[in-house]
Amino acid sequence: MKTYKLILTALFGIFIVNSCSESEFELANPNQLSPETFFATETQVESAVNAAYANLQTISLYGRLIWYMMDNMSHEQSPNGQQEADKITFYDFSFDSTNGQIAEYWDSCFRGINKANFVIGNEATINKIPENELSTATKAKFMAEAKFLRAQYYWLLVNRFGNVPLRNGDFTQPEGKPLSPKADVMNQIIEDLTFASANLLPKSQEETGRATKGAAQAFLGKALLYQKEYELALNSFKKMSGYELESDYYDNFKEETENGIESVWEIQYDLSLGTGDKWSSLVAGFGKNHATYRGQDYGVLDWFNVYPSDDLVAEFEPGDNRIEGSFYFVGDTYNNGANTFVEGDFAENSGDIRPIAWKKYQNYYKQVSEVQESGINPKVIRYSDVLLMMAECENERPGGSQATAVGYINEVRARADLDPLSTSLSKSAVFDAIVHERKVELSGEQVRFDDMIRWGIAATELAGTNFQAGKHELWPIPDKEIATNPNVTVADQNPGY
Repeated sequence: MKTYKLILTALFGIFIVNSCSESEFELANPNQLSPETFFATETQVESAVNAAYANLQTISLYGRLIWYMMDNMSHEQSPNGQQEADKITFYDFSFDSTNGQIAEYWDSCFRGINKANFVIGNEATINKIPENELSTATKAKFMAEAKFLRAQYYWLLVNRFGNVPLRNGDFTQPEGKPLSPKADVMNQIIEDLTFASANLLPKSQEETGRATKGAAQAFLGKALLYQKEYELALNSFKKMSGYELESDYYDNFKEETENGIESVWEIQYDLSLGTGDKWSSLVAGFGKNHATYRGQDYGVLDWFNVYPSDDLVAEFEPGDNRIEGSFYFVGDTYNNGANTFVEGDFAENSGDIRPIAWKKYQNYYKQVSEVQESGINPKVIRYSDVLLMMAECENERPGGSQATAVGYINEVRARADLDPLSTSLSKSAVFDAIVHERKVELSGEQVRFDDMIRWGIAATELAGTNFQAGKHELWPIPDKEIATNPNVTVADQNPGY
Protein backbone atom coordinates (compact mmCIF):
# COMPACT_ATOMS: atom_id res chain seq x y z
CA MET A 1 0.00 0.00 0.00
CA LYS A 2 1.35 3.38 -0.95
CA THR A 3 0.96 6.27 1.43
CA TYR A 4 -1.90 8.22 -0.09
CA LYS A 5 -1.92 12.00 0.04
CA LEU A 6 -5.39 12.94 1.21
CA ILE A 7 -6.26 15.63 -1.26
CA LEU A 8 -8.88 17.65 0.43
CA THR A 9 -10.76 18.70 -2.69
CA ALA A 10 -11.47 14.99 -3.25
CA LEU A 11 -13.02 14.44 0.17
CA PHE A 12 -16.58 14.50 -1.03
CA GLY A 13 -15.67 11.85 -3.59
CA ILE A 14 -14.36 9.66 -0.81
CA PHE A 15 -17.66 9.96 1.02
CA ILE A 16 -20.19 9.44 -1.75
CA VAL A 17 -18.78 7.54 -4.71
CA ASN A 18 -19.22 3.78 -5.06
CA SER A 19 -15.53 3.14 -5.66
CA CYS A 20 -12.31 5.04 -5.39
CA SER A 21 -9.05 4.79 -7.23
CA GLU A 22 -5.64 5.81 -5.97
CA SER A 23 -5.83 9.01 -8.01
CA GLU A 24 -8.90 10.12 -6.09
CA PHE A 25 -6.67 10.60 -3.08
CA GLU A 26 -4.53 13.09 -5.04
CA LEU A 27 -4.99 16.84 -4.89
CA ALA A 28 -4.89 19.25 -7.77
CA ASN A 29 -5.28 22.33 -5.57
CA PRO A 30 -4.89 21.75 -1.83
CA ASN A 31 -5.98 25.32 -1.04
CA GLN A 32 -9.60 24.86 -2.09
CA LEU A 33 -10.59 23.07 1.11
CA SER A 34 -8.86 22.63 4.46
CA PRO A 35 -9.68 20.44 7.48
CA GLU A 36 -10.70 23.62 9.31
CA THR A 37 -13.37 24.43 6.74
CA PHE A 38 -14.46 20.85 6.15
CA PHE A 39 -14.73 19.87 9.84
CA ALA A 40 -17.01 22.74 10.84
CA THR A 41 -20.33 21.04 11.66
CA GLU A 42 -21.65 17.84 13.19
CA THR A 43 -22.96 16.73 9.80
CA GLN A 44 -19.52 17.07 8.22
CA VAL A 45 -17.78 15.12 10.97
CA GLU A 46 -20.42 12.41 10.82
CA SER A 47 -20.06 12.15 7.03
CA ALA A 48 -16.34 11.53 7.42
CA VAL A 49 -16.99 8.82 10.01
CA ASN A 50 -19.66 7.24 7.81
CA ALA A 51 -17.15 6.92 4.98
CA ALA A 52 -15.00 4.67 7.16
CA TYR A 53 -17.87 2.19 7.61
CA ALA A 54 -18.41 1.70 3.89
CA ASN A 55 -15.34 -0.41 3.12
CA LEU A 56 -16.59 -3.21 5.36
CA GLN A 57 -19.48 -3.65 2.90
CA THR A 58 -17.31 -4.09 -0.18
CA ILE A 59 -17.13 -7.21 -2.30
CA SER A 60 -13.52 -7.62 -1.17
CA LEU A 61 -14.66 -8.02 2.44
CA TYR A 62 -18.11 -8.90 3.79
CA GLY A 63 -19.92 -8.41 0.48
CA ARG A 64 -18.52 -11.64 -0.89
CA LEU A 65 -14.90 -12.66 -0.66
CA ILE A 66 -14.29 -12.86 3.07
CA TRP A 67 -16.68 -15.72 3.66
CA TYR A 68 -15.42 -17.71 0.67
CA MET A 69 -11.84 -17.26 1.82
CA MET A 70 -12.41 -18.18 5.45
CA ASP A 71 -14.99 -20.95 5.04
CA ASN A 72 -12.91 -22.61 2.33
CA MET A 73 -9.67 -22.47 4.32
CA SER A 74 -11.37 -23.92 7.38
CA HIS A 75 -12.77 -26.76 5.25
CA GLU A 76 -16.20 -26.18 6.75
CA GLN A 77 -17.37 -26.49 3.16
CA SER A 78 -16.30 -28.12 -0.06
CA PRO A 79 -16.45 -26.66 -3.56
CA ASN A 80 -18.84 -28.01 -6.13
CA GLY A 81 -17.67 -28.56 -9.69
CA GLN A 82 -18.82 -25.11 -10.78
CA GLN A 83 -16.87 -23.23 -8.09
CA GLU A 84 -14.60 -20.59 -9.66
CA ALA A 85 -10.92 -21.52 -9.75
CA ASP A 86 -9.80 -18.44 -7.84
CA LYS A 87 -12.07 -19.38 -4.91
CA ILE A 88 -10.77 -22.96 -4.90
CA THR A 89 -7.24 -21.66 -4.24
CA PHE A 90 -8.34 -20.96 -0.66
CA TYR A 91 -9.69 -24.50 -0.30
CA ASP A 92 -6.58 -26.20 -1.62
CA PHE A 93 -4.14 -23.57 -0.26
CA SER A 94 -2.67 -22.89 -3.70
CA PHE A 95 -2.89 -19.08 -3.43
CA ASP A 96 0.31 -17.08 -3.79
CA SER A 97 1.47 -13.46 -3.77
CA THR A 98 -0.06 -12.80 -7.21
CA ASN A 99 -3.58 -13.66 -6.00
CA GLY A 100 -5.84 -10.77 -6.99
CA GLN A 101 -8.42 -11.38 -4.29
CA ILE A 102 -5.80 -11.20 -1.55
CA ALA A 103 -4.62 -7.90 -3.04
CA GLU A 104 -8.21 -6.59 -3.08
CA TYR A 105 -8.68 -7.59 0.56
CA TRP A 106 -5.44 -5.79 1.50
CA ASP A 107 -6.40 -2.64 -0.41
CA SER A 108 -9.96 -2.50 0.94
CA CYS A 109 -8.70 -2.74 4.51
CA PHE A 110 -6.16 0.04 4.03
CA ARG A 111 -8.69 2.25 2.30
CA GLY A 112 -10.90 1.84 5.34
CA ILE A 113 -7.94 2.67 7.59
CA ASN A 114 -7.20 5.79 5.52
CA LYS A 115 -10.78 6.98 5.96
CA ALA A 116 -10.75 6.33 9.70
CA ASN A 117 -7.38 8.05 9.98
CA PHE A 118 -8.73 11.14 8.25
CA VAL A 119 -11.03 11.61 11.24
CA ILE A 120 -8.47 10.57 13.86
CA GLY A 121 -5.69 12.67 12.35
CA ASN A 122 -7.86 15.77 12.50
CA GLU A 123 -8.94 15.36 16.12
CA ALA A 124 -7.50 18.76 17.11
CA THR A 125 -9.48 20.49 14.38
CA ILE A 126 -12.67 18.66 15.31
CA ASN A 127 -12.21 19.62 18.95
CA LYS A 128 -12.22 23.29 17.92
CA ILE A 129 -15.81 23.05 16.70
CA PRO A 130 -17.95 25.11 19.11
CA GLU A 131 -19.80 23.20 21.82
CA ASN A 132 -23.16 24.50 20.61
CA GLU A 133 -22.47 22.94 17.20
CA LEU A 134 -20.92 19.67 18.38
CA SER A 135 -20.79 18.64 22.03
CA THR A 136 -17.65 17.30 23.67
CA ALA A 137 -19.36 13.95 24.27
CA THR A 138 -20.37 13.64 20.61
CA LYS A 139 -16.87 14.56 19.47
CA ALA A 140 -15.52 11.74 21.64
CA LYS A 141 -18.16 9.35 20.26
CA PHE A 142 -17.26 10.11 16.65
CA MET A 143 -13.56 9.68 17.46
CA ALA A 144 -14.39 6.38 19.16
CA GLU A 145 -16.27 5.18 16.07
CA ALA A 146 -13.28 6.00 13.87
CA LYS A 147 -10.92 4.16 16.21
CA PHE A 148 -13.28 1.19 16.46
CA LEU A 149 -13.38 0.97 12.67
CA ARG A 150 -9.61 1.34 12.34
CA ALA A 151 -9.28 -1.55 14.78
CA GLN A 152 -11.68 -3.61 12.64
CA TYR A 153 -9.58 -3.17 9.53
CA TYR A 154 -6.32 -3.82 11.34
CA TRP A 155 -7.85 -6.93 12.88
CA LEU A 156 -8.70 -8.24 9.42
CA LEU A 157 -5.15 -7.50 8.27
CA VAL A 158 -3.09 -8.73 11.21
CA ASN A 159 -4.80 -12.11 11.36
CA ARG A 160 -4.26 -12.73 7.66
CA PHE A 161 -0.82 -11.20 7.09
CA GLY A 162 0.90 -10.85 10.48
CA ASN A 163 3.22 -7.86 10.06
CA VAL A 164 1.58 -4.99 8.16
CA PRO A 165 2.22 -1.24 7.72
CA LEU A 166 0.95 0.65 10.75
CA ARG A 167 -0.61 4.02 9.94
CA ASN A 168 -1.50 6.33 12.82
CA GLY A 169 -3.26 9.19 11.07
CA ASP A 170 -0.16 11.14 10.05
CA PHE A 171 -0.60 12.09 6.38
CA THR A 172 2.56 14.18 6.13
CA GLN A 173 4.88 11.32 5.16
CA PRO A 174 5.06 10.98 1.35
CA GLU A 175 6.60 7.50 1.34
CA GLY A 176 5.03 4.13 2.08
CA LYS A 177 5.22 2.70 5.56
CA PRO A 178 7.38 -0.34 6.35
CA LEU A 179 5.83 -3.42 7.90
CA SER A 180 5.32 -3.14 11.65
CA PRO A 181 5.60 -6.20 13.90
CA LYS A 182 2.34 -7.98 14.58
CA ALA A 183 2.72 -7.19 18.29
CA ASP A 184 2.75 -3.45 17.57
CA VAL A 185 -0.35 -3.73 15.41
CA MET A 186 -2.14 -5.71 18.11
CA ASN A 187 -1.19 -3.06 20.66
CA GLN A 188 -2.72 -0.39 18.40
CA ILE A 189 -5.89 -2.46 18.05
CA ILE A 190 -6.16 -2.84 21.82
CA GLU A 191 -5.49 0.88 22.36
CA ASP A 192 -8.17 1.86 19.82
CA LEU A 193 -10.73 -0.55 21.27
CA THR A 194 -10.00 0.58 24.82
CA PHE A 195 -10.78 4.16 23.79
CA ALA A 196 -13.87 3.02 21.89
CA SER A 197 -15.12 1.01 24.87
CA ALA A 198 -14.95 4.10 27.06
CA ASN A 199 -16.58 6.54 24.63
CA LEU A 200 -19.15 4.73 22.51
CA LEU A 201 -22.84 4.59 23.39
CA PRO A 202 -24.64 1.43 24.50
CA LYS A 203 -26.58 -0.41 21.81
CA SER A 204 -29.88 0.76 23.31
CA GLN A 205 -28.90 4.42 22.80
CA GLU A 206 -27.22 4.23 19.39
CA GLU A 207 -28.52 4.33 15.85
CA THR A 208 -28.81 0.83 14.40
CA GLY A 209 -25.68 -0.20 12.54
CA ARG A 210 -23.24 2.13 14.27
CA ALA A 211 -20.45 0.91 16.52
CA THR A 212 -21.53 0.52 20.14
CA LYS A 213 -19.94 0.19 23.56
CA GLY A 214 -20.84 -3.51 23.68
CA ALA A 215 -19.28 -4.18 20.28
CA ALA A 216 -16.06 -2.45 21.35
CA GLN A 217 -16.00 -4.39 24.63
CA ALA A 218 -16.53 -7.66 22.77
CA PHE A 219 -13.78 -6.98 20.24
CA LEU A 220 -11.43 -5.77 22.96
CA GLY A 221 -12.04 -8.98 24.85
CA LYS A 222 -11.46 -11.00 21.68
CA ALA A 223 -8.19 -9.18 20.92
CA LEU A 224 -6.99 -9.76 24.50
CA LEU A 225 -8.02 -13.42 24.30
CA TYR A 226 -5.91 -13.84 21.16
CA GLN A 227 -3.03 -12.37 23.18
CA LYS A 228 -3.74 -14.92 25.95
CA GLU A 229 -4.57 -12.09 28.35
CA TYR A 230 -7.39 -14.14 29.81
CA GLU A 231 -8.15 -12.08 32.92
CA LEU A 232 -8.25 -8.80 30.99
CA ALA A 233 -10.33 -10.35 28.22
CA LEU A 234 -12.85 -11.78 30.68
CA ASN A 235 -13.16 -8.42 32.42
CA SER A 236 -13.98 -6.74 29.12
CA PHE A 237 -16.61 -9.35 28.25
CA LYS A 238 -18.21 -9.03 31.68
CA LYS A 239 -18.74 -5.29 31.17
CA MET A 240 -21.13 -5.97 28.30
CA SER A 241 -24.82 -5.51 29.05
CA GLY A 242 -28.09 -5.75 27.18
CA TYR A 243 -27.34 -8.93 25.23
CA GLU A 244 -29.05 -12.33 25.33
CA LEU A 245 -29.35 -15.40 23.16
CA GLU A 246 -32.18 -15.42 20.65
CA SER A 247 -34.72 -18.06 21.63
CA ASP A 248 -34.62 -19.40 18.06
CA TYR A 249 -31.09 -20.01 16.75
CA TYR A 250 -32.19 -19.44 13.14
CA ASP A 251 -33.39 -15.91 13.92
CA ASN A 252 -29.72 -14.90 13.79
CA PHE A 253 -29.66 -15.50 10.05
CA LYS A 254 -32.92 -14.02 8.73
CA GLU A 255 -33.52 -10.53 7.40
CA GLU A 256 -36.57 -9.73 9.53
CA THR A 257 -34.71 -10.40 12.78
CA GLU A 258 -31.49 -8.51 12.06
CA ASN A 259 -29.82 -6.43 14.78
CA GLY A 260 -31.55 -8.50 17.44
CA ILE A 261 -30.71 -9.02 21.08
CA GLU A 262 -27.95 -11.54 20.30
CA SER A 263 -26.25 -9.39 17.68
CA VAL A 264 -23.15 -7.61 18.97
CA TRP A 265 -21.77 -6.41 15.63
CA GLU A 266 -23.07 -7.02 12.13
CA ILE A 267 -22.41 -5.46 8.75
CA GLN A 268 -25.42 -3.56 7.43
CA TYR A 269 -26.99 -4.32 4.05
CA ASP A 270 -30.38 -3.24 2.75
CA LEU A 271 -31.56 -4.55 -0.59
CA SER A 272 -34.35 -1.97 -0.72
CA LEU A 273 -31.73 0.75 -1.18
CA GLY A 274 -30.67 -0.76 -4.49
CA THR A 275 -27.50 -2.68 -5.19
CA GLY A 276 -25.62 -0.17 -7.26
CA ASP A 277 -23.07 -1.36 -9.79
CA LYS A 278 -22.63 -4.76 -8.17
CA TRP A 279 -20.51 -6.52 -10.70
CA SER A 280 -18.21 -3.59 -11.44
CA SER A 281 -17.55 -3.35 -7.72
CA LEU A 282 -16.83 -7.07 -7.76
CA VAL A 283 -14.13 -6.45 -10.35
CA ALA A 284 -12.67 -3.37 -8.67
CA GLY A 285 -13.02 -4.77 -5.20
CA PHE A 286 -13.76 -1.43 -3.56
CA GLY A 287 -17.37 -0.62 -4.34
CA LYS A 288 -19.90 0.06 -1.60
CA ASN A 289 -22.69 -2.52 -1.78
CA HIS A 290 -26.21 -2.68 -0.44
CA ALA A 291 -26.35 -6.44 -0.97
CA THR A 292 -24.15 -9.49 -0.54
CA TYR A 293 -23.73 -12.50 -2.80
CA ARG A 294 -23.84 -15.14 -0.08
CA GLY A 295 -27.35 -16.18 -1.03
CA GLN A 296 -26.58 -16.73 -4.68
CA ASP A 297 -23.10 -18.18 -4.23
CA TYR A 298 -24.07 -20.64 -1.49
CA GLY A 299 -27.70 -21.17 -2.54
CA VAL A 300 -28.72 -24.71 -3.45
CA LEU A 301 -31.20 -23.51 -6.10
CA ASP A 302 -28.85 -20.89 -7.47
CA TRP A 303 -25.10 -21.21 -8.07
CA PHE A 304 -24.60 -23.80 -5.30
CA ASN A 305 -20.85 -23.25 -5.52
CA VAL A 306 -20.15 -24.83 -2.15
CA TYR A 307 -21.77 -27.27 0.24
CA PRO A 308 -21.12 -28.03 3.93
CA SER A 309 -18.32 -30.54 4.45
CA ASP A 310 -18.95 -34.03 5.78
CA ASP A 311 -16.56 -33.31 8.64
CA LEU A 312 -18.59 -30.30 9.77
CA VAL A 313 -21.96 -32.03 9.57
CA ALA A 314 -20.62 -35.03 11.51
CA GLU A 315 -19.60 -32.71 14.37
CA PHE A 316 -23.24 -32.05 15.33
CA GLU A 317 -24.57 -34.20 18.17
CA PRO A 318 -27.83 -36.12 17.75
CA GLY A 319 -30.70 -33.85 18.73
CA ASP A 320 -28.75 -30.61 18.20
CA ASN A 321 -31.36 -28.27 16.73
CA ARG A 322 -28.66 -26.00 15.33
CA ILE A 323 -28.31 -28.40 12.43
CA GLU A 324 -31.81 -27.37 11.31
CA GLY A 325 -30.84 -23.70 11.42
CA SER A 326 -27.56 -24.24 9.60
CA PHE A 327 -28.31 -26.60 6.69
CA TYR A 328 -30.98 -27.62 4.21
CA PHE A 329 -31.66 -31.30 3.49
CA VAL A 330 -33.80 -33.16 0.98
CA GLY A 331 -37.39 -32.96 2.20
CA ASP A 332 -37.06 -29.58 3.92
CA THR A 333 -39.61 -26.94 2.96
CA TYR A 334 -38.86 -23.44 1.71
CA ASN A 335 -40.66 -20.38 0.31
CA ASN A 336 -42.80 -20.05 3.46
CA GLY A 337 -43.57 -23.76 3.33
CA ALA A 338 -44.95 -23.69 -0.20
CA ASN A 339 -42.14 -25.76 -1.74
CA THR A 340 -40.12 -28.83 -0.77
CA PHE A 341 -36.52 -29.58 -1.65
CA VAL A 342 -36.13 -32.75 -3.72
CA GLU A 343 -32.97 -34.70 -4.44
CA GLY A 344 -32.54 -33.14 -7.87
CA ASP A 345 -32.28 -29.69 -6.32
CA PHE A 346 -28.96 -30.71 -4.77
CA ALA A 347 -27.27 -31.62 -8.06
CA GLU A 348 -24.12 -29.80 -9.10
CA ASN A 349 -23.23 -29.15 -12.74
CA SER A 350 -21.62 -32.57 -13.11
CA GLY A 351 -24.87 -34.22 -12.05
CA ASP A 352 -23.49 -35.43 -8.72
CA ILE A 353 -25.93 -35.09 -5.83
CA ARG A 354 -24.79 -33.28 -2.68
CA PRO A 355 -27.76 -33.85 -0.35
CA ILE A 356 -27.00 -30.95 1.99
CA ALA A 357 -26.70 -27.19 1.52
CA TRP A 358 -26.14 -24.07 3.60
CA LYS A 359 -29.22 -22.48 5.19
CA LYS A 360 -27.59 -19.63 7.12
CA TYR A 361 -28.04 -16.25 5.42
CA GLN A 362 -30.20 -17.79 2.66
CA ASN A 363 -33.50 -16.23 1.58
CA TYR A 364 -35.21 -19.51 0.68
CA TYR A 365 -37.17 -19.50 3.92
CA LYS A 366 -39.33 -16.72 2.42
CA GLN A 367 -38.87 -16.97 -1.34
CA VAL A 368 -38.21 -19.44 -4.13
CA SER A 369 -34.93 -17.99 -5.44
CA GLU A 370 -32.04 -15.86 -4.27
CA VAL A 371 -32.32 -13.55 -7.32
CA GLN A 372 -28.57 -12.93 -7.28
CA GLU A 373 -28.27 -10.76 -4.18
CA SER A 374 -29.19 -10.73 -0.50
CA GLY A 375 -29.82 -7.97 2.02
CA ILE A 376 -29.28 -10.21 5.06
CA ASN A 377 -26.64 -8.76 7.38
CA PRO A 378 -23.66 -11.01 8.17
CA LYS A 379 -22.97 -11.25 11.91
CA VAL A 380 -19.36 -10.57 12.91
CA ILE A 381 -19.85 -11.24 16.62
CA ARG A 382 -22.89 -12.79 18.29
CA TYR A 383 -23.47 -13.09 22.03
CA SER A 384 -23.11 -16.88 21.84
CA ASP A 385 -19.57 -16.28 20.54
CA VAL A 386 -18.95 -14.03 23.55
CA LEU A 387 -20.24 -16.68 25.98
CA LEU A 388 -17.92 -19.29 24.49
CA MET A 389 -14.98 -16.88 24.63
CA MET A 390 -15.85 -16.18 28.28
CA ALA A 391 -15.80 -19.92 28.91
CA GLU A 392 -12.37 -20.14 27.32
CA CYS A 393 -11.02 -17.24 29.38
CA GLU A 394 -12.39 -18.72 32.61
CA ASN A 395 -10.96 -22.14 31.78
CA GLU A 396 -7.51 -20.83 30.85
CA ARG A 397 -6.95 -18.05 33.39
CA PRO A 398 -4.86 -18.83 36.49
CA GLY A 399 -7.20 -20.05 39.20
CA GLY A 400 -10.10 -20.27 36.79
CA SER A 401 -13.20 -22.27 37.59
CA GLN A 402 -14.03 -25.10 35.21
CA ALA A 403 -17.54 -25.21 36.68
CA THR A 404 -18.08 -21.54 35.80
CA ALA A 405 -16.68 -22.11 32.31
CA VAL A 406 -19.07 -25.02 31.78
CA GLY A 407 -21.92 -22.77 32.89
CA TYR A 408 -21.23 -20.42 29.97
CA ILE A 409 -21.07 -23.38 27.58
CA ASN A 410 -24.33 -24.78 28.90
CA GLU A 411 -26.12 -21.50 28.19
CA VAL A 412 -25.32 -22.06 24.52
CA ARG A 413 -26.15 -25.77 24.63
CA ALA A 414 -29.51 -25.17 26.30
CA ARG A 415 -30.78 -23.24 23.29
CA ALA A 416 -29.68 -26.14 21.09
CA ASP A 417 -31.86 -28.53 23.18
CA LEU A 418 -28.79 -30.43 24.33
CA ASP A 419 -28.13 -31.89 27.75
CA PRO A 420 -25.90 -29.77 30.00
CA LEU A 421 -22.28 -30.78 30.42
CA SER A 422 -21.06 -31.86 33.83
CA THR A 423 -19.62 -29.02 35.91
CA SER A 424 -16.92 -31.41 37.16
CA LEU A 425 -15.13 -31.65 33.80
CA SER A 426 -11.34 -31.31 33.79
CA LYS A 427 -9.62 -28.31 32.24
CA SER A 428 -8.67 -30.29 29.12
CA ALA A 429 -12.21 -31.65 28.78
CA VAL A 430 -13.63 -28.13 29.03
CA PHE A 431 -11.25 -26.99 26.31
CA ASP A 432 -12.36 -29.87 24.07
CA ALA A 433 -15.98 -28.88 24.72
CA ILE A 434 -15.24 -25.28 23.72
CA VAL A 435 -13.57 -26.44 20.50
CA HIS A 436 -16.63 -28.53 19.67
CA GLU A 437 -19.21 -25.90 20.57
CA ARG A 438 -17.49 -23.16 18.60
CA LYS A 439 -17.26 -25.41 15.55
CA VAL A 440 -21.00 -26.11 15.45
CA GLU A 441 -22.43 -22.90 16.95
CA LEU A 442 -20.41 -20.62 14.65
CA SER A 443 -20.23 -22.81 11.56
CA GLY A 444 -19.99 -20.87 8.32
CA GLU A 445 -19.41 -17.60 10.19
CA GLN A 446 -15.71 -17.16 9.36
CA VAL A 447 -14.51 -18.03 12.87
CA ARG A 448 -13.21 -21.59 12.62
CA PHE A 449 -9.93 -21.00 10.75
CA ASP A 450 -8.71 -18.33 13.18
CA ASP A 451 -9.70 -20.56 16.09
CA MET A 452 -7.63 -23.43 14.72
CA ILE A 453 -4.63 -21.18 14.14
CA ARG A 454 -4.64 -19.60 17.60
CA TRP A 455 -5.15 -22.96 19.30
CA GLY A 456 -2.32 -24.53 17.30
CA ILE A 457 -4.51 -27.35 15.98
CA ALA A 458 -4.75 -26.40 12.29
CA ALA A 459 -2.18 -28.95 11.10
CA THR A 460 -4.09 -31.73 12.87
CA GLU A 461 -7.59 -30.60 11.95
CA LEU A 462 -6.60 -29.96 8.33
CA ALA A 463 -4.56 -33.14 7.95
CA GLY A 464 -5.00 -34.59 4.47
CA THR A 465 -5.39 -31.15 2.90
CA ASN A 466 -2.66 -29.01 1.35
CA PHE A 467 -2.31 -26.90 4.51
CA GLN A 468 1.38 -26.45 5.41
CA ALA A 469 2.21 -25.54 8.99
CA GLY A 470 4.57 -22.58 9.10
CA LYS A 471 3.21 -21.18 5.84
CA HIS A 472 -0.55 -21.15 5.50
CA GLU A 473 -1.27 -19.61 8.88
CA LEU A 474 -0.69 -16.35 6.99
CA TRP A 475 -1.39 -15.07 3.52
CA PRO A 476 1.39 -13.67 1.33
CA ILE A 477 2.01 -9.94 1.19
CA PRO A 478 0.58 -8.96 -2.24
CA ASP A 479 3.14 -8.47 -5.01
CA LYS A 480 1.48 -5.12 -5.71
CA GLU A 481 2.48 -3.87 -2.27
CA ILE A 482 6.09 -4.92 -2.72
CA ALA A 483 6.19 -3.30 -6.16
CA THR A 484 4.73 0.05 -5.10
CA ASN A 485 5.90 0.52 -1.51
CA PRO A 486 9.63 1.33 -1.37
CA ASN A 487 9.75 0.33 2.30
CA VAL A 488 8.44 -3.20 1.75
CA THR A 489 10.69 -5.65 -0.10
CA VAL A 490 10.72 -9.32 -1.03
CA ALA A 491 12.73 -9.91 2.14
CA ASP A 492 9.60 -8.93 4.10
CA GLN A 493 7.47 -11.61 2.44
CA ASN A 494 5.80 -14.10 4.77
CA PRO A 495 7.46 -17.54 5.13
CA GLY A 496 6.97 -19.99 2.30
CA TYR A 497 5.87 -17.51 -0.39
